[in-house]
Amino acid sequence: MITVATWNVLHRVHADNYANEIAAQWPVEAERIAAVTGVVARRSERVVALQEVSGDQLASLRAALPTSTFHTLRYPRIPNPRRIASVLAERAEYLVLIVDGPGKEVAAASFATDPGKGALAVEVEGVLVVATHVTGDFRRDGQFADLAALAATAPAVLLGDFNADRATVGAALGAAFTVAGLAPDSQPTRPRTDGAKSQFIDHVVVRGIAAHDAVVEDVAGTSDHNLVRAIVG
Repeated sequence: MITVATWNVLHRVHADNYANEIAAQWPVEAERIAAVTGVVARRSERVVALQEVSGDQLASLRAALPTSTFHTLRYPRIPNPRRIASVLAERAEYLVLIVDGPGKEVAAASFATDPGKGALAVEVEGVLVVATHVTGDFRRDGQFADLAALAATAPAVLLGDFNADRATVGAALGAAFTVAGLAPDSQPTRPRTDGAKSQFIDHVVVRGIAAHDAVVEDVAGTSDHNLVRAIVG
């Protein structure tokens, strides 16, 4: 059994570009970065997958978790401020897997259709763990195909922001994959006050193993996504 978690921590440039409510709630990004790091540092899962990690956020996490193993994918696209100047020292965006113990990196690449999204795969205790962030438009079909090919050999678990609801993800990846279900009264993984997009777009997906006790945890307004945790094996 391996405990896992996934969380989109919200890159500050994206928050500012889209006037995200989190940016208004946290006018000092250094304080939000410290709060996000605090949330992650208190986690007990063996593997934590993070999306939209800025260079500043990554540095903070590394400093707070010196004994953890960090696997990272630095996207070739660097978020570009469009509304206001960025306060970040390093605007680069990363996909991150934090492992308590050893892990062997297997693959790390952005998607061919989006240089700001991708997949990072690490073998942990014989299980292929894939962190991913999928584009939220027509490009996701090809990206789902890439993910299914990457995790073609079981056992595997995919963790990330899929920008799609559970049924869509399951259908796109195929019958060999199972998207962990949540309780009917679960809080959303991506709360929204308007719009037609699903509020459940962050998932734990398994192939060849089972997922148990999938739960969404509130992150106290430090990001526009909540954290999802589960046990796989």
